[in-house]
Amino acid sequence: MGEARTLADVGEFGLIARVTADLPANAGVLLGPGDDAAVVATPSGSVVISTDVLVEGRHFRRDWSTALEIGRRAAAASLADIAAMGARPSAVVVAFAAPADLPAAWAIACTSGLRAEVEAIGAALVGGDVTSADAVMITVTAIGDLEGRPAVVRSGARAGDVVAVAGRLGWAAAGLAVLSRGFRSPRRLVDAHRVPEPPYALGPAAAIAGATAMIDVSDGLIADARHIAVASQVVLAIDSAALAVPDEIQAAASAYSLDPREWMLTGGDDHALLATFAAGVELPPGFTAIGEVLEVQAPGAGVSVDGHFVTVAGGHEHFRTS
Repeated sequence: MGEARTLADVGEFGLIARVTADLPANAGVLLGPGDDAAVVATPSGSVVISTDVLVEGRHFRRDWSTALEIGRRAAAASLADIAAMGARPSAVVVAFAAPADLPAAWAIACTSGLRAEVEAIGAALVGGDVTSADAVMITVTAIGDLEGRPAVVRSGARAGDVVAVAGRLGWAAAGLAVLSRGFRSPRRLVDAHRVPEPPYALGPAAAIAGATAMIDVSDGLIADARHIAVASQVVLAIDSAALAVPDEIQAAASAYSLDPREWMLTGGDDHALLATFAAGVELPPGFTAIGEVLEVQAPGAGVSVDGHFVTVAGGHEHFRTS
């Protein structure tokens, strides 16, 4: 029999064998793929767990991104959530669903991209599941170690805190706008949509520096700032002038007659980190102050931009129709 061309040719167990054949050793993995479950060391005694689902046609398109890029993006979505809790990502498990006629090489390349993202930060792929479906769906569950620190939650922001952000904002949204118009350049913007660059190491760094609250910016700066505001019962007041507009985003926005900060305030999928710190605390390198936390007044907890309370969604929300 020749080389398998599709998942129907290689089969479930054949695919699993191929993608797990050369997994590298990792000191935190006590038992890897091969049993009913993996065993991962948790030196701190606490485990941080998060999961994300990427669905073809909703979160990615195979004609816009390579399998390798989609795998990296799937891993990044869950790993960034772990970093946002102030933890160090240590392991992931993956559930992969796809049509039987999907090229086997595509599935293997997707897993290679996922592994590349995971292993680049010292974490490990320790298992998962494979099944058939009408479209490609990738579910990544990430596990993290708090290393003895308390988790940085959304509900810890207090009036007087500084609001700060680390990582890119608006890049993925600008790249999506470019692709949606049928173009493939500027390449840096398109690549930002295809593969985010979350500042993983700055999650633990923020926790060590005393961050009072933190969140992964996956749905947009305003939308995710609102999550902190509501959980903490405060107002996050953002100064849009503090958001430095990169030249690439400025140029693309000008070409489409748009305000570049609209992408930076509402665009998702960059997986930046938004955090609050007590006034006077030295921000970790990589974080930039963009506002302050205020006491709640009418109309309640939420987000203000340049002094104006934001009442619209200001970001992505699944199942929302208006």
